[in-house]
Amino acid sequence: MGSTKTKIFDPESPQVKKDVAQINSWRLRLYLLKNLPTAIWWGLKVQSFSPYRTVIEVPYNWKTQNPFRSIYFAALAGAGELSSGLMAGLIVRNTGNISMLVTNIQVDFIKKAKSQITFTCDEGIKIINAVEKAIETGEGAEVVLNASGVNQAGEIVARFGITWSFKVKNSIKSPK
Repeated sequence: MGSTKTKIFDPESPQVKKDVAQINSWRLRLYLLKNLPTAIWWGLKVQSFSPYRTVIEVPYNWKTQNPFRSIYFAALAGAGELSSGLMAGLIVRNTGNISMLVTNIQVDFIKKAKSQITFTCDEGIKIINAVEKAIETGEGAEVVLNASGVNQAGEIVARFGITWSFKVKNSIKSPK
């Protein structure tokens, strides 16, 4: 029977555990304020977080509403991306000199979002495998991560397929 332990990323390392524990701390809010201020404005909340699964909530309020009294598509997209991006950031932070970038987004809006929406992405293992492939081969690796948003009645309102690209950063030093 084979081990499920990955070659490069260790989800049981003390640093990963510390990063996961601090996800709802002031550090995340400061990071979001600096880098993704709309996530703060919309009131996106991390409901649960691990290297393998992230759940993000989008409130239904005046900040997230469009003129049609449903959640604005950009707020839904922000939550969909954040549900995969938090895992990707954790894994990249704890594996080395890796860059990450969204290269494509596919979306299906299925139902009008008229209540709090909860996005779940449970494909962290795909991120780990892509990052490890990029490190091992020195080539970029892409992965499509799926995130689904459900309303309070448990109905799917949107599905996102977010393509993330991972590459080892160049370590070429500039001449002095």
